[in-house]
Amino acid sequence: MFVNDPTSDLMTRMRNAILAKHDKVKVPYSKMKEAVLKIFLDEGLISDYKTIVSPEGHKALLISLKYHSRKRESVIRGLKRISKPGRRVYADVTNMPRVLRGLGVAVVSTSSGIMSDKECREKRVGGEVLCYAW
Repeated sequence: MFVNDPTSDLMTRMRNAILAKHDKVKVPYSKMKEAVLKIFLDEGLISDYKTIVSPEGHKALLISLKYHSRKRESVIRGLKRISKPGRRVYADVTNMPRVLRGLGVAVVSTSSGIMSDKECREKRVGGEVLCYAW
């Protein structure tokens, strides 16, 4: 199956799994998705992820979603795609977005790789704003 926008596909699959209260979700593998998931893991939005290979040789990412224990509410309250294939959104270091005044995370694709908005401010780089997560 060919997906035109892998980042949107990742976020849609995660959103659907969260609404259905699944513990894990499997998505097709790509390096960009893995980089986004690494940021989500570092920010504490997911429990874990790992790369798996099917018997046919197809790679996939198995994402362990994170929930609060009492009411089984997801740690991820929202995911929003910002830069889309039809409309790219860029930000320099002075205009780097703050999601929920710093409580959320913006994922940015820079010349130094994919990183969070906080890392971009520290390293003084800008780039394409891929998505917000809170």
